[in-house]
Amino acid sequence: MARTTFQGPLRSLGGIYQQGPAAVVEITASTTLTPEAHGGRIITVGGSLASAVTLTLATISAATNPVTSGPGQDPNTLNNEGVVYTIWIPTTISTSSLKIGTDGTDRFIGSVISVDTDTSGAVVGFTAGANDDFINFNGTTTGGVAGTWVQIVAVAALKYMVAGNVLGTGTVATPFATS
Repeated sequence: MARTTFQGPLRSLGGIYQQGPAAVVEITASTTLTPEAHGGRIITVGGSLASAVTLTLATISAATNPVTSGPGQDPNTLNNEGVVYTIWIPTTISTSSLKIGTDGTDRFIGSVISVDTDTSGAVVGFTAGANDDFINFNGTTTGGVAGTWVQIVAVAALKYMVAGNVLGTGTVATPFATS
Protein backbone atom coordinates (compact mmCIF):
# COMPACT_ATOMS: atom_id res chain seq x y z
CA MET A 1 0.00 0.00 0.00
CA ALA A 2 1.34 3.43 -0.90
CA ARG A 3 1.73 5.90 1.97
CA THR A 4 0.15 9.30 1.70
CA THR A 5 1.08 12.46 3.57
CA PHE A 6 -2.03 14.17 4.89
CA GLN A 7 -1.89 17.80 6.01
CA GLY A 8 -5.21 17.81 7.88
CA PRO A 9 -6.05 16.20 11.22
CA LEU A 10 -4.45 12.82 11.71
CA ARG A 11 -6.85 10.01 10.90
CA SER A 12 -6.50 6.33 11.76
CA LEU A 13 -6.79 5.22 8.16
CA GLY A 14 -4.33 2.79 6.63
CA GLY A 15 -1.33 4.54 5.13
CA ILE A 16 -2.23 8.11 6.15
CA TYR A 17 0.22 9.82 8.46
CA GLN A 18 1.65 13.23 9.16
CA GLN A 19 5.29 14.27 9.24
CA GLY A 20 7.57 17.22 8.67
CA PRO A 21 7.72 20.70 10.15
CA ALA A 22 3.95 21.27 9.88
CA ALA A 23 3.41 18.33 12.25
CA VAL A 24 4.75 20.39 15.19
CA VAL A 25 3.02 23.61 16.20
CA GLU A 26 4.63 25.96 18.74
CA ILE A 27 2.24 28.07 20.79
CA THR A 28 3.32 30.99 23.00
CA ALA A 29 -0.01 32.80 23.57
CA SER A 30 -3.56 31.80 24.47
CA THR A 31 -5.12 29.93 21.55
CA THR A 32 -8.35 28.15 20.64
CA LEU A 33 -7.32 24.80 19.20
CA THR A 34 -9.05 23.57 16.06
CA PRO A 35 -9.06 20.14 14.41
CA GLU A 36 -7.76 21.67 11.16
CA ALA A 37 -4.81 23.59 12.62
CA HIS A 38 -3.89 21.50 15.67
CA GLY A 39 -5.49 18.04 15.46
CA GLY A 40 -3.02 15.22 14.91
CA ARG A 41 -0.08 17.52 15.51
CA ILE A 42 2.33 17.91 18.41
CA ILE A 43 1.61 21.20 20.14
CA THR A 44 4.57 22.60 22.10
CA VAL A 45 4.23 25.13 24.90
CA GLY A 46 6.75 25.98 27.58
CA GLY A 47 9.59 28.06 28.91
CA SER A 48 9.32 31.73 29.78
CA LEU A 49 5.75 32.61 28.91
CA ALA A 50 4.95 36.32 28.90
CA SER A 51 1.66 35.61 30.66
CA ALA A 52 -0.57 32.70 31.54
CA VAL A 53 -1.41 30.70 28.42
CA THR A 54 -4.79 29.03 27.97
CA LEU A 55 -5.36 26.46 25.25
CA THR A 56 -9.09 26.10 24.64
CA LEU A 57 -10.17 22.85 23.02
CA ALA A 58 -12.73 22.86 20.22
CA THR A 59 -16.29 22.01 21.26
CA ILE A 60 -16.94 18.34 20.57
CA SER A 61 -19.44 17.75 17.79
CA ALA A 62 -20.96 14.28 17.53
CA ALA A 63 -22.98 15.22 14.43
CA THR A 64 -23.97 12.28 12.29
CA ASN A 65 -22.26 11.77 8.94
CA PRO A 66 -24.58 12.07 5.95
CA VAL A 67 -25.99 8.72 4.79
CA THR A 68 -24.20 9.24 1.47
CA SER A 69 -20.76 8.73 3.02
CA GLY A 70 -19.15 6.19 5.30
CA PRO A 71 -17.72 6.97 8.72
CA GLY A 72 -14.72 9.27 8.50
CA GLN A 73 -15.03 9.62 4.74
CA ASP A 74 -16.77 13.01 4.48
CA PRO A 75 -14.19 15.82 4.74
CA ASN A 76 -17.00 18.32 5.32
CA THR A 77 -18.52 16.58 8.34
CA LEU A 78 -18.91 18.68 11.47
CA ASN A 79 -18.18 15.63 13.61
CA ASN A 80 -14.80 15.97 15.31
CA GLU A 81 -14.83 12.76 17.34
CA GLY A 82 -11.45 11.05 17.16
CA VAL A 83 -9.44 14.26 16.85
CA VAL A 84 -6.20 13.93 18.84
CA TYR A 85 -4.37 16.85 20.46
CA THR A 86 -0.89 16.05 21.79
CA ILE A 87 0.54 18.77 24.02
CA TRP A 88 4.22 18.59 24.94
CA ILE A 89 6.23 20.87 27.21
CA PRO A 90 9.86 20.79 25.98
CA THR A 91 11.12 23.49 28.40
CA THR A 92 9.92 23.87 31.99
CA ILE A 93 7.24 26.51 32.40
CA SER A 94 9.17 29.05 34.43
CA THR A 95 7.32 32.35 34.59
CA SER A 96 3.61 31.71 34.39
CA SER A 97 1.20 28.82 33.82
CA LEU A 98 -0.45 26.73 31.13
CA LYS A 99 -4.15 25.90 31.25
CA ILE A 100 -5.81 23.47 28.87
CA GLY A 101 -9.56 23.91 29.00
CA THR A 102 -12.78 22.98 27.30
CA ASP A 103 -15.77 25.09 26.31
CA GLY A 104 -17.29 24.64 29.78
CA THR A 105 -19.64 21.82 28.78
CA ASP A 106 -17.13 19.20 27.62
CA ARG A 107 -15.37 17.28 30.44
CA PHE A 108 -12.18 15.26 30.81
CA ILE A 109 -12.20 11.53 31.47
CA GLY A 110 -9.07 9.53 32.08
CA SER A 111 -5.92 9.98 34.10
CA VAL A 112 -2.31 11.10 34.10
CA ILE A 113 0.78 9.79 35.86
CA SER A 114 2.64 12.50 37.81
CA VAL A 115 6.31 12.13 38.72
CA ASP A 116 8.19 14.15 41.36
CA THR A 117 11.43 14.92 39.48
CA ASP A 118 13.40 16.79 42.14
CA THR A 119 13.28 14.92 45.43
CA SER A 120 11.62 11.58 46.07
CA GLY A 121 10.86 10.42 42.55
CA ALA A 122 7.36 9.61 43.78
CA VAL A 123 4.93 8.46 41.12
CA VAL A 124 1.24 9.23 41.63
CA GLY A 125 -1.76 8.78 39.36
CA PHE A 126 -4.46 11.45 39.15
CA THR A 127 -7.89 10.87 37.65
CA ALA A 128 -10.14 13.59 36.25
CA GLY A 129 -13.17 14.29 38.39
CA ALA A 130 -16.72 14.28 37.00
CA ASN A 131 -16.77 18.07 36.53
CA ASP A 132 -13.13 18.69 35.59
CA ASP A 133 -12.81 20.73 32.41
CA PHE A 134 -9.28 22.13 32.89
CA ILE A 135 -5.76 20.78 33.16
CA ASN A 136 -3.49 23.30 34.87
CA PHE A 137 0.32 23.19 34.78
CA ASN A 138 2.23 25.62 37.02
CA GLY A 139 5.80 24.47 36.32
CA THR A 140 6.10 22.91 39.78
CA THR A 141 3.63 20.82 41.82
CA THR A 142 0.88 20.40 39.19
CA GLY A 143 3.34 19.72 36.38
CA GLY A 144 4.84 21.56 33.49
CA VAL A 145 8.46 20.50 33.99
CA ALA A 146 10.27 19.79 30.71
CA GLY A 147 9.09 16.49 29.26
CA THR A 148 5.48 16.79 30.46
CA TRP A 149 3.00 15.63 27.84
CA VAL A 150 -0.72 14.94 27.61
CA GLN A 151 -2.75 13.48 24.80
CA ILE A 152 -6.38 14.54 24.57
CA VAL A 153 -8.89 12.79 22.29
CA ALA A 154 -12.48 13.81 21.52
CA VAL A 155 -14.18 10.45 22.15
CA ALA A 156 -17.89 11.29 22.40
CA ALA A 157 -20.30 14.14 22.94
CA LEU A 158 -19.12 16.07 26.01
CA LYS A 159 -16.12 13.75 26.64
CA TYR A 160 -12.43 14.33 26.06
CA MET A 161 -10.25 11.35 27.00
CA VAL A 162 -6.89 12.34 28.50
CA ALA A 163 -3.69 10.43 29.25
CA GLY A 164 -0.14 11.55 29.85
CA ASN A 165 3.01 11.80 31.90
CA VAL A 166 3.15 14.92 34.01
CA LEU A 167 6.51 15.90 35.49
CA GLY A 168 6.53 18.13 38.57
CA THR A 169 8.60 19.21 41.52
CA GLY A 170 7.95 19.07 45.26
CA THR A 171 4.85 17.21 46.38
CA VAL A 172 3.02 16.65 43.13
CA ALA A 173 -0.68 17.50 43.00
CA THR A 174 -3.48 16.92 40.55
CA PRO A 175 -3.45 19.11 37.46
CA PHE A 176 -7.21 18.52 36.94
CA ALA A 177 -9.52 21.38 37.90
CA THR A 178 -12.84 23.07 37.16
CA SER A 179 -11.26 26.38 36.12
